[in-house]
Amino acid sequence: MNRPCALGASVLALAVACALTLSACQGIEPELRSLMQATDAQAGDKDGHGGPTVEVAESGTARFVRALYDGFRPQRALELVTFIDRYYRAPANQGYDEVLARLDKTLREIGFDGADPRLALEFLHVADLERAWTPVSASLVLHVEGEQPRTLHAFSKSEDVDRVMLPVNAPSCDLKAEVALGLSDLRGGMVLVTDVKAEQVRMRAHNGGAIAIVSASLYDFNEDKTGAKRHHDAIQFVTLPPGTSMPIVQISSRSKEIIEEAVERARKRGAKVRLEIKADVLLEKRPLRTLMATIRGAKVPGEAVAMVSHVQEPGACDNATGVAGLVESARALVEALRAEKIPWPDRTLVFLWGDEYRQSESWLDSTELKPIAGISSDMTGQSKETGATALLERNYDPGALKVLPPDWHTPWGAGQVEAADIVPNGLAVIARCAMADVSLLEGGTWVTDEHPWEGGSDHDKFIDRGVPAILFWHFTDFAYHTSLDRLQFVDPEEMRRTGVALLATGLALSSSRPDDLERYVRSLERERLMRVGAAKEAGDAELAEQWETWCLGTRGWLRNLCLGIDEAMPAGGK
Repeated sequence: MNRPCALGASVLALAVACALTLSACQGIEPELRSLMQATDAQAGDKDGHGGPTVEVAESGTARFVRALYDGFRPQRALELVTFIDRYYRAPANQGYDEVLARLDKTLREIGFDGADPRLALEFLHVADLERAWTPVSASLVLHVEGEQPRTLHAFSKSEDVDRVMLPVNAPSCDLKAEVALGLSDLRGGMVLVTDVKAEQVRMRAHNGGAIAIVSASLYDFNEDKTGAKRHHDAIQFVTLPPGTSMPIVQISSRSKEIIEEAVERARKRGAKVRLEIKADVLLEKRPLRTLMATIRGAKVPGEAVAMVSHVQEPGACDNATGVAGLVESARALVEALRAEKIPWPDRTLVFLWGDEYRQSESWLDSTELKPIAGISSDMTGQSKETGATALLERNYDPGALKVLPPDWHTPWGAGQVEAADIVPNGLAVIARCAMADVSLLEGGTWVTDEHPWEGGSDHDKFIDRGVPAILFWHFTDFAYHTSLDRLQFVDPEEMRRTGVALLATGLALSSSRPDDLERYVRSLERERLMRVGAAKEAGDAELAEQWETWCLGTRGWLRNLCLGIDEAMPAGGK
């Protein structure tokens, strides 16, 4: 990067002082450590963040938060979520394209209509002919000899609650067969009813003669911790391999109990229990597209910060909130730019909406821009009713090698990271500042947390290319990937908090300034004291050294970002 800038004496002195402090791996004065820890505790009370605290200042991400926050209209974002939630979005299917069409219309109204050449909007073709799958209707009816038929689950419209009873790629069918409650009970021509994931028993069920599987599977974390047992009515959202020929239906655990009770009653009088399954799905060859909006950078247009949100998956929180939150954030930014409340970004900002993973891969493969960071907007609007907390998932760092407090892993689970994979970058430091700034704007009431890299969304594709990337999301959500993930669990104010933090992070990367360095380096020092102290307390000298090395490298990355020295900025990641 070639962006010369003036460096004041105070900033230079700070950089030298920080370099000496950060390189002194073993010798920080106890008085300084106590002061930093006391300041951490005070800052923690203010920002409510579960991870390292940050330096409070008007620089860095704070330069953007107020204007974005004031411009973000939660009700408008909720209206877009409501529209998106009407459709079952599988890659390239009709619902997916309906949502992209609405986003295209909205973004053009915002200003991505060609009138300003700095604001561009286009569709990227990811695949010319995608096998698009759309569930049209389905029903599951319980038949017990001597009793009236009972419909357990059914849907006939895209917006119906039971729409996820058909896993993605499940076939059409029309069958009626006797029930088997386990593989040991299975005979040819029966329907296997189980609480195990269908993919885990499909081959054994097929070999045992089953003609269909009915599964009440759920993740352990789907349990409703409030005691209200709402998860008993949850149907898990599942994706099967393309071309799956065996009919598979997902049901709630409550429906499974009803089937089991029916079988028990019927056995006592020698009656039979059958399940009638009807499913109508539409298979088409359609183009898979990604919608891309671009704000061209004013000074370094060849470098880009990408913000990505996936359209597919039928949930309201996952991921209608991520999609709508990113759109509304873009609107707030464009309005702030026009009102000159925020200066035009130095680097290009890229917004992507499409199919998870493939949208990022496609853009990275085709773009002529140099990506300097990727930010994933996924599950950004969960209400407190879900039990989820706003989270920052960091890039690879030593915390992914060994977890020590305050770090933790969500029930999603740790990803596989080797020490050689870790290249320092300051993206998480900047994002942490943005979350704190939003919380401080609301009086310190926003509860947030963070964790080491786990993987599972678009940020992985950037990390694979050596580009620093993070994920803004919420977890643990008991409604995650179930039929319960609908509008009743969406909080539009939470969408604003997360959306503003995410875009403020992107803007801070795009328009870094020398005055930002002090805040970032001081925040990094807070993290260094916490991480190294935890490693030493655990008696892990190797991990302490890894954190020291990471913090030193991160300081250099932040210095390059903020001061614009005449050398290429290291990308970080793998």
